[in-house]
Amino acid sequence: MKMDLCDLSPSYVRSIAPYQPGKPISELAREMGLDEAGIVKLASNENPRGIGPRTRAAIDAALGDIARYPDGNGFELKQALAKRYSVDIGAVVLGNGSNDVLELMALAFLGPGRAAVFSQHCFAVYPLATQARGARSIVVPAKDYGHDLEAMAKAIDDETYVVWIANPNNPTGTFARGAALEAFLRKVPERVLVVLDEAYNEYLAPELRADSVKWLKRHPNLVITRTFSKAYGLAGLRVGYALAHPSVADVMNRVRQPFNVNSLALVAAAAALDDMEFVARSYAENLRGMQQIAEGSRKLGLEFIPSYGNFITIRVAQGGKSAAEIYKRLLRRSVIVRPVGGGYGLPEHLRVTVGTAEENDKFLRALAASVRE
Repeated sequence: MKMDLCDLSPSYVRSIAPYQPGKPISELAREMGLDEAGIVKLASNENPRGIGPRTRAAIDAALGDIARYPDGNGFELKQALAKRYSVDIGAVVLGNGSNDVLELMALAFLGPGRAAVFSQHCFAVYPLATQARGARSIVVPAKDYGHDLEAMAKAIDDETYVVWIANPNNPTGTFARGAALEAFLRKVPERVLVVLDEAYNEYLAPELRADSVKWLKRHPNLVITRTFSKAYGLAGLRVGYALAHPSVADVMNRVRQPFNVNSLALVAAAAALDDMEFVARSYAENLRGMQQIAEGSRKLGLEFIPSYGNFITIRVAQGGKSAAEIYKRLLRRSVIVRPVGGGYGLPEHLRVTVGTAEENDKFLRALAASVRE
């Protein structure tokens, strides 16, 4: 063959560096000959408590219909979300995880000749989704590892169609308060869509949770995305959603794949939405675990970024040791965390999911041995 068929793809697609997920437990076990049972995975911001009993019962009850296609419109889950947030059912868009919803936004509203604004140290999907549509990325330098909202507002130009904001932000865990976000929304032109990614909203202290859904009435260009993968414990089933002006939701649903949320995910999410006791316990356990890891990091003399999510990003590079080397040493000690160099721009840091008390303790012991080795 005289030509490389890869060249048939647009140049902006060929230049994409694929998203790198957290290393699976089974992969580490194969690579290093480790016992899977002894491996602790703190790399993907999953809920260490698993799922609640109501959710498990709903999944068990749905198994009998697994041979049939799911409800392509997800009516029952949409109805439950519309009721919970007092929005029209036409304002709800379902996705195969909130990543899918973010991709739908990019697919529906970005393309060549258009641009998107996002912050340095942002969630990796924003630049990937933007680039995959041939749109231009406008990257705004971070302020104290978080969003500089004033600078982001000024960065919007005539080609900007989308602004991406994660709150709390992944991987830094930083948080912008409601008043600051509302002020930002007032500055953004109505023709620019603002995607407010609230994947970690349930981990915020109650007094910090702004009622962002109410902003939808005042700002029809606002799109809120959330997920069942974090506090609700459904990362493996992949279900997320967006709340948006019905006209925006309509366009997103036009590019959505049929049956993009599977049957088990639909029933599990509907059940999990009502299990607020499970979510409250997950929040409380996460708070204790965050304090445990923060205190352990302080004892080791390691700096970290104060986090409002279910993870903490620690600066581990010191004394001539790189974060990449510490990461490898942790793997050898059966602990998986997340490197955040590369596209995240934090080469001296590692991101650590808050696990159970026992998992956090194993991580801290492994970290102490790794930095002293």
